[in-house]
Amino acid sequence: QVHVVESGGGLVQPGGSLRLSCAASGAQNSIYAMTAWYRQAPGKQRELVASITRGGSINYADSMKGRCTISRDNANGTVYLQMNSLKLDDTAVYYCYARYASPFTGAHDGWGQGTQVTVSS
Repeated sequence: QVHVVESGGGLVQPGGSLRLSCAASGAQNSIYAMTAWYRQAPGKQRELVASITRGGSINYADSMKGRCTISRDNANGTVYLQMNSLKLDDTAVYYCYARYASPFTGAHDGWGQGTQVTVSS
C-alpha cells in the first residue's frame, strides 16, 4: 500500500506558475520505482503530465515540454512539479501516482486524492 498526498494547487492567472508537491509513504527508504503526475480536466480522460523513475529518467507530455519540470528530493522522496507559463487548458485536477516493488511483498502502488489547478484571469 502506498499512501500519496499532493499539495500546492490553486488559482493562477494565465502565464503564471505553480509548484505541486507529492509525498508518498510505504516504500522502504522512500525509494519508488516511478512517481508520476497525471491530470484530469472535466469531461476528459486522465493523462500523464510527467514522470520520474528511480534511476532519474524523466518523461514529459508533449503539451508540457518546456513548461514544466519534475524533480525529486532524494532525502525524503518528495516529488515536485514546477509548472510555468500556465494556460487555460492546464486547468485540471492533478494527481500523483507512485509505485515500488518489494522482493518480499511484491508490487505496490497508490494514487493521491488530487489537487485542483485552475488557470483563470
